[in-house]
Amino acid sequence: MSNGGSSASSLLIFLLPVALIVFMVFSQRRRQRETQNLQAGLSVGDEVCTTSGLFGRITSLDDSVVTLEVSPGVTVRFDRRAIGTRTTAPATDGTPSADGTSSTDAPSTTD
Repeated sequence: MSNGGSSASSLLIFLLPVALIVFMVFSQRRRQRETQNLQAGLSVGDEVCTTSGLFGRITSLDDSVVTLEVSPGVTVRFDRRAIGTRTTAPATDGTPSADGTSSTDAPSTTD
């Protein structure tokens, strides 16, 4: 009997966990790099979402603190690292919304 099959299977048992660990390390590094690029590219006026799910517009920015306007006249301060994603502003250019009306449509009157 040949012992080649058992050595190949033991090598496979060793290589699969190693490949999984390498994949996880590279994925984590890629995510960290993307997050650093996002946080370095923030500017006043950007619409963002924090890692805790709070949406707002950046009103001021320094090396470690971001001030977000979450409602007209209401601002909150966050650590810059808490910014999770950049979002898009709501449509105000006449594009239809989910209910089919446009943001610039005037109410119709029927007589």
